[in-house]
Amino acid sequence: MSQIQTVVEWIRSSKKTIVLTGAGMSTESGVPDFRSASGWWTKTDPQQVATVDAIESNYPLFHEFYSMRINLLDKCSPHEGHYILANWEKRGILQHIATQNVDGFHSKAGNTQVEELHGSIYTFRCHSCGRSASKEAFLAKEHCAHCQGNLRPNVVLFGEMLPERAWHNALLNIQSADLVIVIGTSLEVYPVNQLPKMTKGKKVYINKEIAHHSTYFDCIIEGRAKEVLINLQERLEKNY
Repeated sequence: MSQIQTVVEWIRSSKKTIVLTGAGMSTESGVPDFRSASGWWTKTDPQQVATVDAIESNYPLFHEFYSMRINLLDKCSPHEGHYILANWEKRGILQHIATQNVDGFHSKAGNTQVEELHGSIYTFRCHSCGRSASKEAFLAKEHCAHCQGNLRPNVVLFGEMLPERAWHNALLNIQSADLVIVIGTSLEVYPVNQLPKMTKGKKVYINKEIAHHSTYFDCIIEGRAKEVLINLQERLEKNY
């Protein structure tokens, strides 16, 4: 609990607080994660499905995997932790969110200052010509109406570059932050795992499983994202 109070004090004194979230922020909404012991990548090889090569050489597998993810996400919704972060933004406590998640839950909860570093699973385009497409067309396994190319979600696949604007904005915000709170990420995915190192401010790491290379953080809290955020919110309310 002393760690919670420390972070609360840092939040109260910070003029610019940035949050960076990963899959652990969404698992409590019912979204499967990828890298834990029970994650999807233990059952599915990402190099077979979440790649450009899969689109081009095994589109049925690619389509099946992402259709399953989309249909699952349609049944999920933001949890209390997401709404706490949205409330912090409205109150001026939180200035920006950068997320590795593609589910859009931060925006659905009410955050407006969000950079989706790995794209969005709710928008679609043709892999060949880049023209936009509809969710219905993708799920129906239609081809591009303009060039007959394969359709795909606007997510970053393994080996692809991150969206330049999202990366640039997230980096600028983190570099100028007084406090960076990292929530629910294994810190395994490059280059996003480098972002916390780019700040001169305080760094907090919150995750159910603590990464072995997280020693550069100023405060580490082992726990589930929603539970820790609820605890932080309760302490903040007592102090305001």
